[in-house]
Amino acid sequence: MKLQEIFSNFDGVKEGLPSIEISHVTQDTRNILPDSLYVAIRGEKRDGHDYLQEAEDKGATAFVVESAEKVPDSLSGVVIKVKDSRKALDHLASVFYSHPGRELFCVGVTGTNGKTTITYMIEALFNHKKMWTGVIGTINHHCQEKVWPSEMTTPDPLFLQKRLREFCDLGARSAALEVSSHALIQKRVESVPFNCVVFTNLTRDHLDYHMTMENYFLAKQRLFTDLLWSTTKNPCWAVVNSDDVYGRRLKIADPASLWTYGQKHSDFQFRQEKLEYGRTEFLALTPIGEVVVEIKMSGLYNIYNALAALAVGASAGMSLGEMAVALKNFGGVPGRMQFVENSRNLAVLVDYAHTPDALESSLKTLQEIRRHKKSGQIWCVFGCGGDRDAGKRPLMAKIAAADADHVVVTSDNPRTEDPLKIIQEINAGFINVSKEKIKIEPDRKKAIEMALTLAGKDDVVIIAGKGHEDYQIIGDQKIHFSDVETVQKFFKG
Repeated sequence: MKLQEIFSNFDGVKEGLPSIEISHVTQDTRNILPDSLYVAIRGEKRDGHDYLQEAEDKGATAFVVESAEKVPDSLSGVVIKVKDSRKALDHLASVFYSHPGRELFCVGVTGTNGKTTITYMIEALFNHKKMWTGVIGTINHHCQEKVWPSEMTTPDPLFLQKRLREFCDLGARSAALEVSSHALIQKRVESVPFNCVVFTNLTRDHLDYHMTMENYFLAKQRLFTDLLWSTTKNPCWAVVNSDDVYGRRLKIADPASLWTYGQKHSDFQFRQEKLEYGRTEFLALTPIGEVVVEIKMSGLYNIYNALAALAVGASAGMSLGEMAVALKNFGGVPGRMQFVENSRNLAVLVDYAHTPDALESSLKTLQEIRRHKKSGQIWCVFGCGGDRDAGKRPLMAKIAAADADHVVVTSDNPRTEDPLKIIQEINAGFINVSKEKIKIEPDRKKAIEMALTLAGKDDVVIIAGKGHEDYQIIGDQKIHFSDVETVQKFFKG
């Protein structure tokens, strides 16, 4: 693609760029190819401007910069100065891959909890309608039978636009994206023309990055103001959890139509019907009618997730009847209140709950089901990740002690922190809690086996924090480890 084509319709760049061919666009010198366009991005730890000469030495012939004064005198390629390199990268990525979002019904889901489940439910709805859907999120990227690994919730713009183009090439007609607060701050999705955006909730998370809850909220807000203002899709929709205090604060861009969801006083409401381990049934009351919905997942919060998906489906013109059939056939999400079958018929659930709110929601769900089933005690196995918000560690301990009968504290992904130090900070939240109730086992495999061994036949065991992950990060090493596999091997042993 010619350099002039890549910068077509980009504000602030004058005409008269040389007619040179660009083979590749990147912000990473490790990915430089001959005739690349290199975009210098200022990161938290490194400044891409410091690698301009390295980029040219590796074959780059054109360079996008914010700081002209940081361009080496020895640089001989074409230098294009912009006000915002991140915004430029996003625009250039979309142009380079021929604006794939324009060919897709694009849904963005943001919030602290529920993003993955809702994107999977949307996929189930749209695929049922033969509206083949690509999913980008925490677990992986996938479209029909094709699966790619995921390294972050929302990838950088080049990776994202490339993936959307691959979805189109596979015959996709829609895409469901988890949109993280980091992605919104770092302008990774500016060029995705959304048809519908969803807000799930906002609870404590990522404060190591955002510092305050208000900053965290304002990052999420951008999806519903800035990005909906700029979308080329008409009509466009915002779907918002009105039971969440931050959801009620959200401002919505004028071009968008708003649908709310929640227990009461919302467009999409529900009446709770049946809760079981691994199955939930409820009545949905919506602007387009009423329907009984059955999902193979546990929990009140999964009713909220299903309501959000119903609203998205309705925005795409689906009927309640076909959506109810699609959700009944939906098999659930790996690591999201995933029921692990076993030879003892013990209720064992693996859940990604790694925030105070998510853990509390999961444990409250188990309490509610236990009341109906009149079953035994709740065992909770959990830890906290290293190099992340340390303030939530005692909060999660307090919640676990209040809502579970037995707690086994263990390691999660300690990363570069000392696992015992993390556990010590968790233990600070166990105030006036019986010592018999709390058990400490830093080895996650042994901790899981301890809970499975001690649990009675009518008890339920929830293993929280890692969910779908099949690794542990210890130091700078990623070691294979799966909670689900650990449970399965225990019962086969």
